[in-house]
Amino acid sequence: MDFEALTRWFLTSIPEVIVISAACCLLMVDLFIKKGSRDVIAYLSLATVIGAAAGTFALAGSSQQAYSGMFVVDGFATFFKMVVYLATILSILLSMSFIKVEAIEQGEYYVLLLFALGGMMIMASGADLLSIYLGLELMALSVYVLTGFMRRDRRSNEAAMKYVILGAVSTGILLYGISLVYGLTGTTRLVDIATALSHIDGGDTALVLALVFLISGFAFKVAAFPFHMWAPDVYEGAPTPITAFMSVGPKAAGFAVILRVFLDAFAGASEIWIVVIAVIAVLTLAIGSLVALVQTNIKRMLAYSSIAHAGYALLGLVAGGEDGIASVMLYVFIYAFMNMGIFGAVIVMRKGDFVGENIADYTGLSKVRPGFALLMLIFLFSLAGIPPTAGFIAKFYIFVALIQSGNVALAVIAALFSAIAAFFYIRVVMLMYMKEPTGGFDLNLTPAARIALGICGAGTVLIGIFPSWFLDMAQISVF
Repeated sequence: MDFEALTRWFLTSIPEVIVISAACCLLMVDLFIKKGSRDVIAYLSLATVIGAAAGTFALAGSSQQAYSGMFVVDGFATFFKMVVYLATILSILLSMSFIKVEAIEQGEYYVLLLFALGGMMIMASGADLLSIYLGLELMALSVYVLTGFMRRDRRSNEAAMKYVILGAVSTGILLYGISLVYGLTGTTRLVDIATALSHIDGGDTALVLALVFLISGFAFKVAAFPFHMWAPDVYEGAPTPITAFMSVGPKAAGFAVILRVFLDAFAGASEIWIVVIAVIAVLTLAIGSLVALVQTNIKRMLAYSSIAHAGYALLGLVAGGEDGIASVMLYVFIYAFMNMGIFGAVIVMRKGDFVGENIADYTGLSKVRPGFALLMLIFLFSLAGIPPTAGFIAKFYIFVALIQSGNVALAVIAALFSAIAAFFYIRVVMLMYMKEPTGGFDLNLTPAARIALGICGAGTVLIGIFPSWFLDMAQISVF
């Protein structure tokens, strides 16, 4: 291989090289940082993510392949990388005060976030089942450790253990599906799989099994029914900034992989998987929306909310075509703002001995902190899909894609569950605005937290008012 080709390959993956190399370097730098001064690692991590984003932006507008076609840089990958950059930046900002309050201020915390980011970036650019798997494992192993980072907290330990065990099972299922695909097609490259499938009988038992295993493995990563059982306990037990991070970043990377794998490599076998995905999407909506109604812990409620939102995004996959793909991309982008925002509000409530995880803790918030309550109201209305917030736009384009593809019944079902889901969001709003406070609210509103909440609030409002530019951005990024 000549020097020019090696240089081209390196430049194609320069954002990933920046993130992973910086993470390794920061491990060494942390050895020389005094305890209590680890904000330096946080700021260096932020600089790393911004540098990687600049590298990704510089590569935008071109379609390039590297590493024997296992890694691709195109508009689709760039879009999802920008989403995971956003999730990582917001998570770092929201973590800076939280890890001090919880006494878990360690430099490895930010390093693991960078490794998880590197894995998600590889997933977004993966054009081969093996490269996708490597990215997925790099992300998953990092998040497993972050989930149990509060070592003195029994809930955090329990969450990490459950996540590791169930994650290992899902990984085994996914690998078995990949092995079946390789046995059938003789390749793991997505482009070559699509070509090989044109010569395989759609009713082949091995192909059906391979698709079932792949769907199961990927469904776990986005917390879709019936592989959602880990999400409530893990979301509740993990440090809240990590809960916010895993609800957006890994989920976005998971949908990037699902869209590319099923609508690119397995488009020719859609008659097999599309019905399965449709059933999973509806059941995911049902479980997420109905079980959330009875939750009293806001992190568990948001966990079931996250499950329900995965169902909406899966419906965009069922719609298929450019409109369906663009609707999922826009949904994931909007979801990053509103979900990071609401979790950011929960994080800000954590100060001293006050945890702020019970829904009742928000009673009368508007009477004491009207500005903060208004911000929470915006995020909750957006999650419920109430106009003119961004959440309404996200659901609207999913419904449009479904109707245009002839799936009117699915659009109606999704709309009904959206109405049901609105209740548990509005329940929190009613407590904030319709009840008298039982005590004061001493918020942990540091400058970093204010910036993070400001970004989330601005994104949630602006996309709701001016959606066309963001929809056009998603449409031109479709692969």
